[in-house]
Amino acid sequence: QVHFVESGGGLVQPGGSLRLYCTTFERAFSGYSLGWYRRAPGKQREQRERVARINADGTTEYADSVKGRFTISRENAEKTLYLQMDSLRPEGTAIYYCNGGVSPWGSWGRGTQVTVSS
Repeated sequence: QVHFVESGGGLVQPGGSLRLYCTTFERAFSGYSLGWYRRAPGKQREQRERVARINADGTTEYADSVKGRFTISRENAEKTLYLQMDSLRPEGTAIYYCNGGVSPWGSWGRGTQVTVSS
């Protein structure tokens, strides 16, 4: 069963911004650490990289590659996870997914495509 639905991706020029959305159907949403992951194009990148995590207490962690440019947040009442992406770079092109923040314990959704290109 799919537990996450991602949206908000699109085509953006370098330096632009996008805001991603993730809705989860886990009933204990507020008690979980949640994260954003991405799978970049190319044969050598088959694994998903976690780019950001937000814990149940609101604390966050970011991969060095996105630190200072991406912001993860959550709205527990709406069971929605967000990723604000600013100053996007071509290497940010990937399919973005959400899942458990410490480990991907849930079923993967379809993801949302982000393409950064001029």
